[in-house]
Amino acid sequence: MSGHLADNVALFGRALRAAGLPLGPGAVMDAVVAVEAAGIGRREDLYWTLHSVFVTRHEQSQVFDAAFRIFWRRRGFVEKLLAEMSPVAPGEKAKEKPKPGESRVLEAFRPDQPKREEEVIEREISARLTTSDRDVLKERDFAQMNAAEIARARRIIADLALPDDARPTRRLRPDPRGRLVDLRRSLRGSLRNGGATIDVEFRSRRERPPPLVAIVDISGSMAEYSRLFLHFLHALAEKRRRVHSFVFATRLTNISRELAQRDPDDALARAASRVKDWEGGTRIASALRDFNRLWSRRVLGQGAVVLLFTDGLEREVDSDLAFEMDRLHRSCRRLVWLNPLLRFGAFEARAAGIRAMLPHVDEFRPIHSLASMEDLVRALAPSAPSSADPARWLKAAS
Repeated sequence: MSGHLADNVALFGRALRAAGLPLGPGAVMDAVVAVEAAGIGRREDLYWTLHSVFVTRHEQSQVFDAAFRIFWRRRGFVEKLLAEMSPVAPGEKAKEKPKPGESRVLEAFRPDQPKREEEVIEREISARLTTSDRDVLKERDFAQMNAAEIARARRIIADLALPDDARPTRRLRPDPRGRLVDLRRSLRGSLRNGGATIDVEFRSRRERPPPLVAIVDISGSMAEYSRLFLHFLHALAEKRRRVHSFVFATRLTNISRELAQRDPDDALARAASRVKDWEGGTRIASALRDFNRLWSRRVLGQGAVVLLFTDGLEREVDSDLAFEMDRLHRSCRRLVWLNPLLRFGAFEARAAGIRAMLPHVDEFRPIHSLASMEDLVRALAPSAPSSADPARWLKAAS
């Protein structure tokens, strides 16, 4: 291939890999061969030639499109685009919001900024006297993180995985060490030998992890915490875990299908576009009533575990809230209440909504940092001892 086009294709593949596409050296070599075989004609021809090699899933198209528009343009376009995404000055026209996945592309193309000498010295001194950045990040409150720390937290969340808590189901599977005789397979096997002998076949119950059902409060007081928790749910669904996700502020919305998208940015963007009451008021009793009436029988089978993510600050507390909480508690195997207010050491269960909900949960846990999220993952193990008894909060408040 003449000129520097082969080098540019290699650099473009490296940028796509940094943006999240699973590309290796073989894909880059295939792209160079494909461009050479197809010839360099129009810009559109180059686009679809590289697209056919680098894009293997539908959800990767948005990342590829953003990267192609940035990379294969005139020099200085990246700096111009970054300037357009800077905060808008008063009186200026607001720029269009980047598409899902485009922020990762911009980070992949963004050159490393040189650090001042005093910043490097300060980092070296702090590295000697303090714990690692990762440990500090785990203890930091979600609401106090900046954009860079949130991006790092999302990468850590993507590596979290629930423990193996598979439970036996009603379905059976062939198992030579099983205790149940599979009469049908035994008779079918004997027909191959003319029926002279019968080799007894066995089977056992199939094991499957129980479904995880999350009911997430996205009202104004919970927005800074619910977004990262939705990334946690997306990471669990990505690991082929059965996750049913519901969000509510003033009404309940099922976003399980939106979070099933492979790309996390695309998944959260689809969920946000469907939800109409993001950062609205809080109506916990109404949302639980809709869930119990419309969804509980569909998703709470096979020993489901429910994660209720809310601060419990209900607008109007009446007997309906306790009734719906009791109904939800009876319908699932385990009900875990995750409340970011527990990050305060002086927290007390004084609010009427919290006092109405606490008697109907199995565990009452904080969810405000990566450390608390890791504690939740360990606590969901079937053999993990319960260390978050909600009864002690009621006793302390009485």
